[in-house]
Amino acid sequence: MAQRKPLYALAASMMVVLCAVWGLQQVVLKATAADIAPVMQIALRSGIAACLVALLMSWRGERMVLRDGSLLPGLAVGVLFALEFLWVAEGLRHTSASHMVVLLYTAPIFAALGLHWRLPAERLGAWQWAGIALAFSGMAMTFWGRGQPATADAAAMLWGDFLGVLAAMCWAATTVVVRCSVLSVAPPAQTLQYQLVMACVLLWVCALLTGQSQVHATPAVWASLAFHGVIVSFASYLAWFWMLRTYLASRLGVFSFMTPLFGMLFGGWLLGEPIEAGFLLGAALVLAGIVLVSAGPTLGQMFKKRAAGNGV
Repeated sequence: MAQRKPLYALAASMMVVLCAVWGLQQVVLKATAADIAPVMQIALRSGIAACLVALLMSWRGERMVLRDGSLLPGLAVGVLFALEFLWVAEGLRHTSASHMVVLLYTAPIFAALGLHWRLPAERLGAWQWAGIALAFSGMAMTFWGRGQPATADAAAMLWGDFLGVLAAMCWAATTVVVRCSVLSVAPPAQTLQYQLVMACVLLWVCALLTGQSQVHATPAVWASLAFHGVIVSFASYLAWFWMLRTYLASRLGVFSFMTPLFGMLFGGWLLGEPIEAGFLLGAALVLAGIVLVSAGPTLGQMFKKRAAGNGV
């Protein structure tokens, strides 16, 4: 296995750009929802990205291999990927983009819990359990720290927030399936193609069945489809896979915590979304918990080295 590199200035800059792109995607979906329903837009963007991935694989001389044991887990991650973005699309009809991006990025917490029970190498330590407790307390704060919903709009926002948590669970389940199956050693483009094709087909069917397939082809819609199909679902995902194979994953994970912050910033700036004090406090606890879960082993080693250096 090739040795992973530490992050240099170029890689760090790339991660900042990727986090900004991922934080912006829910805001763009919300901004164009009046002309194209989010579920339809995600179906179309997945189809565009799937075509681009197919062209890239053809150029590289790669092909989808269905007899290597990856078909069933590939279909499973495809369904989970589609469900994740179905909940995102439906949630954005009720809640703000700022709320959605924060709650979606609780996925590492659920993934850590799932991998804890599935893989011995992924057992959680004391720091990580503390992070999970902190994150779940923050999640409770985002829901109940605002008090009882006094209006129908407030109740709808709580429902949208709940769908955001469901989306995070689906994302986490996708991670568990990939890590615990042959997809863990499959080419990244093949795993991504399973997800994109299934999302395109299933979400298109959902859009048709729910009457959300209408598209008003405005310049903003075309720009949004180009942004989501080419930049988000194709370029950013492939860049992320490449970076995971090149650099230390633990260092990359720390940067990914910026994504919810970018999401809240863009939501407030571009959409004028208010951020409630209770939600902001809960989001801070969630992010702190995710840091502990992801960086727990590193923190534990640092404290052990410091204790050893002090002769404790």
